[in-house]
Amino acid sequence: MTADNNGEKPAAPALPPLLRKVIDRLGAIVLEHKSAQGDDRINVARENILEAARMLRDDPELAFDLLLDVTAIDYLGQPDDFETNLQVWDQNRASMRRQPQRRHELVLPPRGPNPRFAVVYHLTSTAHLHVLRVKCRVPEDDPTIPSVTSLWPGANWLERETYDMYGIRFEGHPDLRRIYLYEEFVGHPLRKDYAKHGEQPIQEYVGPGAKEPRRPH
Repeated sequence: MTADNNGEKPAAPALPPLLRKVIDRLGAIVLEHKSAQGDDRINVARENILEAARMLRDDPELAFDLLLDVTAIDYLGQPDDFETNLQVWDQNRASMRRQPQRRHELVLPPRGPNPRFAVVYHLTSTAHLHVLRVKCRVPEDDPTIPSVTSLWPGANWLERETYDMYGIRFEGHPDLRRIYLYEEFVGHPLRKDYAKHGEQPIQEYVGPGAKEPRRPH
């Protein structure tokens, strides 16, 4: 923020009504907040996610009764709005066609000082028709966060998907297991450091009555 001609800093822009209500209700639980083009977002600590979620759901003026999605982002420790430059094959498609193997190179951004992952919740109020995004950072050496299935039962499969793809474990989940991949699959494909061309062949599926589980060859 820069000073005006009189040496005084301009006033901060007013918060959108929804974000103001959320901050008023949650108080210090909100670590960061941002609003851009009608998209309101707050960040909370993972140990406070259940308290924050319950308040967002039960407050009559907020009434976030619908959990649309649970997912995650692998920031590799960079801040939320971190961006990388276009990769070589995005900048020069002709070069990409001449060297198709380049498409399988793993190009990682530099690691940052923040917790590696962010778990993201997309909330909607069917009564007030407003939406909110909630983010919780989760470290790589302890990728766990409390499950919100006790508040929104629909989180069951959404959290399983996030566990499967990112390896984030949801404590208190009633049935936390992979939802797309077989249990013996090694790794989590949506992590940025997972090999682009990684393949793990498995046995042919022989139905739910199989005596032996499907395993890699």
